[in-house]
Amino acid sequence: MASPKSLQQWFRHTFTPFIANAPMFGSADYHLASAVTKAGGLGFIGGGFDFTTETTQLTKLNEQLGKARSELGSIPSLTSLPIGVGFITFNPTGFIQNAIPVLQSHRVAGIWLSFPKSDEDHLLIIEAIKKARAEGDWDVRVFVQVGTIQSARVAVQQGADVLVVQGSDAGGHQWAQGASLISLLPEVRDMLHEMGASDVAVLGAGGIVDGRGCVAALGLGADGVVMGTRFLVTTECPTPSTFKHAIISGSDGGVSTVKSTRHDVFQSTDVFPRQYDGRAIIGISYSESQLGASDDDVIQRYKEAVANGEDHRRTVWAGTSIGSIKELVSVSDLIQGIHQEVRSTLASLSQKMQ
Repeated sequence: MASPKSLQQWFRHTFTPFIANAPMFGSADYHLASAVTKAGGLGFIGGGFDFTTETTQLTKLNEQLGKARSELGSIPSLTSLPIGVGFITFNPTGFIQNAIPVLQSHRVAGIWLSFPKSDEDHLLIIEAIKKARAEGDWDVRVFVQVGTIQSARVAVQQGADVLVVQGSDAGGHQWAQGASLISLLPEVRDMLHEMGASDVAVLGAGGIVDGRGCVAALGLGADGVVMGTRFLVTTECPTPSTFKHAIISGSDGGVSTVKSTRHDVFQSTDVFPRQYDGRAIIGISYSESQLGASDDDVIQRYKEAVANGEDHRRTVWAGTSIGSIKELVSVSDLIQGIHQEVRSTLASLSQKMQ
């Protein structure tokens, strides 16, 4: 098992338990990521999915990283920016040539890769990152998001430093066929033991929104946790207030959210390979489709709503634990509260075992 201190050794500004935000593209900006890092976690910026020479995504990322460095100027860091960047990699063309130089210029602390089209897509990227790390004295760690035992095994073989083990309770995009953390995490940990990969750290993701979930993930074999949906409902997150309200007012997430590729179809973002789908709150578009409306009709209604500046048809990506999210809080209060709840939960468990 990886040492529980390894993450703190790699990211010395972080506290135990280790907490990171998911690099949700469009929602995890420099302001949210900086707030997570300031609070003792590891903040991630959503870096995008287009790495071509013509893309504006890398230009915007470069600007975001510059702003993050300004916000984090008071945090001691020897050579690295204590921020990570996450990427969607189903079309990796240009990543090595165009994305890595941006990341290296800012000396980011972590690079998170997710959603490859094939198992081989990450190999050359990871090799290039590690070559740049060695040649440039750049202390960066490679995170790879996995949702099956096979994807976890491949990530380890390709050289991942950290596995982000995503269970099916997660909000947003994920493996179409997968398991919840309660069965997936222990099996990944056992696999690492069998492979002799004790130096690979493991983060649990999917359905974790508080200290109780954090304790559960640690007990299942994680060295730390990642939260996505919970960080959406923070004051620093730029996601629309209507989205935050939809999450806070939601309950019974196993019923009120659904895993489907339809969420992307309705808003014309159906570009993910078919081994992935996404979990979102059941909204107007999904309900109309279930009642028999054609895709063309639903898509047209969505486009008209967006053109009118209305948010009510936009997809609200969220996990099954929305019923435990009761209020909008700051990132600092959220992370401090989770650390306190972890300690109280462990104390309660200790008493129960006496």
